[in-house]
Amino acid sequence: MGSCSGRCALIVLCTFQLVTALERQVFDFLGYQWAPILANFAHIVVVILGLFGTIQYRPRYVLVYTVWAAIWVTWNIFIICFYLEVGGLSQDSELLTFNLSQHRSWWREHWPGCLHEEVPAAGLGAPHGQALVSGAICALEPSSVEALHSGLQILIALLGFVCGCYVVSVFTEEEDSFDFIGGFDPFPLYHVNEKPSSLLSKQACLPA
Repeated sequence: MGSCSGRCALIVLCTFQLVTALERQVFDFLGYQWAPILANFAHIVVVILGLFGTIQYRPRYVLVYTVWAAIWVTWNIFIICFYLEVGGLSQDSELLTFNLSQHRSWWREHWPGCLHEEVPAAGLGAPHGQALVSGAICALEPSSVEALHSGLQILIALLGFVCGCYVVSVFTEEEDSFDFIGGFDPFPLYHVNEKPSSLLSKQACLPA
């Protein structure tokens, strides 16, 4: 019963985590945020791996997902610090775009209620057809939206970490108990104390 409940909870968490990661990936693509795009892609792959391991009773796959959940929490803490400009970080730096785009965030440029001033991108700093937002006045800061996205990811990842540890322990105990009763042994335990002569006599009595 405990195995079923923990396994079902992890399946639900992985599914919800996959949906939120895909939503975040779409907006990072629209905002040309290349570092988050790569991180989201790796996250989606590992979540699918964890979901497969949970469904197919593969504790090693679930363990990989659990370790990645801790890494994902660390990454999202960095994203929150980046957008809230904590610890000397600045939203105007090129950390997330690899200096390939002048865009900073899709939410920063398209958030409802914001008044934008757009100037044509000049020089080689931005690809053709893109524009640099020189100023924006918003009722709600887009950086807060990015921080809320990361906060949601942290919450789901922490729950996934706890459920992943529990499911791995349950799967490992079930494998150990199954191996103990001879589930992986081609010779059952009740044959251990029998003499070879008695085994040969039993085989001779079997019909051809």
